Amino acid sequence: MTVPMPGPPLRPADPLDAVERAVAGLDGLADRPLAEHVEAYERVHAALSDALSAGSSGGA
Repeated sequence: MTVPMPGPPLRPADPLDAVERAVAGLDGLADRPLAEHVEAYERVHAALSDALSAGSSGGA
């Protein structure tokens, strides 16, 4: 039998906070080299996809 470790209760992540953090990844994009844009958009897209998944499952 496994005994759970004590600690603070898990708090579901707020999908809106995740969206704001993801979009913040585009801040200053115009000042970065064009070669970095695709990678930045891919990171934001992945983060937004994760936030959407979390939101559709009730934040769990």
